Amino acid sequence: MEPRDRLIVALDVPSVDAAQSMVASLGDSVSFYKIGYQLAFAGGLDYAPKLVQSGKRVFLDLKLHDIGNTVAAGVKSVARLGASFLTVHAFPQVMHAAVEARESGLRILAVTVLTSLSDADLAKAGYAATVRELALLRAEQACEIGVDGIVCSPEEVATLRGAVKNKLVLVTPGIRPEGVGAGDQKRIATPGNAISAGADYLVVGRPIIAASDPRAAAEAVVAEIAGATPKD
Repeated sequence: MEPRDRLIVALDVPSVDAAQSMVASLGDSVSFYKIGYQLAFAGGLDYAPKLVQSGKRVFLDLKLHDIGNTVAAGVKSVARLGASFLTVHAFPQVMHAAVEARESGLRILAVTVLTSLSDADLAKAGYAATVRELALLRAEQACEIGVDGIVCSPEEVATLRGAVKNKLVLVTPGIRPEGVGAGDQKRIATPGNAISAGADYLVVGRPIIAASDPRAAAEAVVAEIAGATPKD
């Protein structure tokens, strides 16, 4: 992959108009966009096919988690939108349903542990495992079930890459260039460190879309990805 194609910009904006403006500002510096809850519920699902038709790739970050039949029906509907990636929560029943229903080139990504959670947060939710232990278990299960990839924080990338080798695509949010605050993320890394640890794709939102010059911010991230990508 070209370094530019490894950057996924999160369109965490309140409207389709705002998304279109950001995409126009970024131009050809970005080829891949993520649509999450905020935009999805503000017309983003209708906007996704238009992005695809314009030559961009789309990642629908909907984190499906329901009974098998409901998940399967949702996956089939998303496939018709032309999206490249779709997230589901990494519970075995959910992953099985999503894998069995995928079609039209849609790749299923399983979310291991949200980047906003710590070991203490998991304990409060009733989990005995640490973040690293739970992420590893879910990655191994995803591999066995046949999911295409996983979403994991930069802190787990090296461990999970060692466990799954090249069987899964690793998509990593929680990316913060040097000098940018962590915000509500608890497990973060710079673009270069995440790529060096084994990430395939980096998801970057606020450090780009909230920058005074989003295009320059995106190009800086791509340059850091290029510098950390092993040369053949």
